[in-house]
This record gives sequence, C-alpha cells and structure tokens, in this order.
Amino acid sequence: MISLGFGLQSCKKEKKTEPENGTKTEILKTNINKKELNPAKEINGGSSKKESQEIEVFDVNEMLFNGKSKRFFTLKDFEKNFGKADSIKSVNEEEPCVSIFGNEYGENLYGNYLYKNGSRFETSKDSVAIDEFRFYNGSFLKYKNHIFNATTTLEDLRKIFPNAVKEIGELDVYGEGRLHVIYLKEDANNISDGHINVFIKNGKLYFMHWWFPC
Repeated sequence: MISLGFGLQSCKKEKKTEPENGTKTEILKTNINKKELNPAKEINGGSSKKESQEIEVFDVNEMLFNGKSKRFFTLKDFEKNFGKADSIKSVNEEEPCVSIFGNEYGENLYGNYLYKNGSRFETSKDSVAIDEFRFYNGSFLKYKNHIFNATTTLEDLRKIFPNAVKEIGELDVYGEGRLHVIYLKEDANNISDGHINVFIKNGKLYFMHWWFPC
C-alpha cells in the first residue's frame, strides 16, 4: 500500500470555511495541491505507463445516483431527485481553480455550489453536476449491476476494480484525517486529465470526488 502523506495543500487560495450543515463537506479544497498530485506517479508509486493504463474506468455513463440521476441534470431534476438544498454558496465565494462546466477560476464564474446530505453539486445557469458524492443517509450509486453505498467494503470494490484497489494509497483529508483512496480513470482513452477519487473509511465506501488538475 502506497502512502501519500506529502504535505498536501490546496490549489485554491488559502481559505478555510466551516463545514456546511454540520457535515465535513469542504474536503479537497484545503488539503490537496492539484498541481502536485500526479495520480499515475503518486498513487501508483511510480508505476509504469502500462500499469497505469490498466487502472479501470469508472464510466459516468453507467452511473445512476440514488438510482435515478446521471451526473449532469437540471435544477428541476435536483429538487425532484435530491430535494431542497441544505445550503448554497456562490462558486466565486468558494474560489475553485477549475469549474466542472469548463471555466478556469477567474473567468467570471456565476454558478453556485449546492450542498445536500454532505454531497456537493455545482450549477451553471439551469445545469447541475455532481462534484462530490457522499454515501450518507441512505445515498447510493447504482453502477451497471452493482449498488454502491455506505456498506460497500473495500473487498467489494476489489472485485470490480482490482487494479485500482491494488494501487490503493492514503491522503490526509481536511476534517477527516487520513483516509484510504483509490483512483479510477474517467475514460478508456485517457482523454480527460482528471480522475475519480474514491475514499474508504474503516474499510467501507465513504465518498467519491471528481479530481481535475488546475
């Protein structure tokens, strides 16, 4: 198992906020320097390109959050499938280095972050995308023929993503301490520069986050 305790800091400005609605939602923004974290090098411990390419794809087209929603949807669908947001913050207030909707920080981001049951969603006009999904309060993910929830174990994940789990690492997560993490590719052809972090706590699935470099 590879350890990733290498003085992680945010690629955002030095700014810490209180967790939303009593939950620890401000996770990666204050701890992980996205410019320094190279998944193929750090998480794989310098694995060869061939080994890196063997990491499994976590296909967004096969994901149904709470068995209903794709990753991208509308504000109307948000309320229909997830309910009213617990809290809302402007994207500019949170100062991300990148936006899910294709803008780099500083390019007049007018959207909001919606927080619900610990998960974070980003908006752009009427569009919504899942940024971080937490397996709290019965939240689950249907993926192909599998159901991922708070009872899903690392061994369960190993059966589906054996190569990724083999390269498991650790990260210090703000407000959470040190968590096990596996990363999964977004696409088979490595078109995306990002990947998906899947965090494990006490041997169980905890949350997932779309990571993208600044």
